[in-house]
Amino acid sequence: MILDEINYAVNLNLISLDDVLKLVKSKPDNMDLVLTGNYAKEEVIEIADLVTEMKEIKHPFQKGIKAKKGIDF
Repeated sequence: MILDEINYAVNLNLISLDDVLKLVKSKPDNMDLVLTGNYAKEEVIEIADLVTEMKEIKHPFQKGIKAKKGIDF
């Protein structure tokens, strides 16, 4: 299951950190759970099995190219 941009939603207080932590801790063992978005809270990082931070090196925005559906949103 992918919870896209949930870390950002927690940062904006759209969903509580406690609710996210409860969800992660209660997931079935046979389920892979992916939380995406910037500003992951330390508590989420601590209970995660894998944490990846992506860094932009080059992006079409830098040349004035607008966002593309299916890629940027």
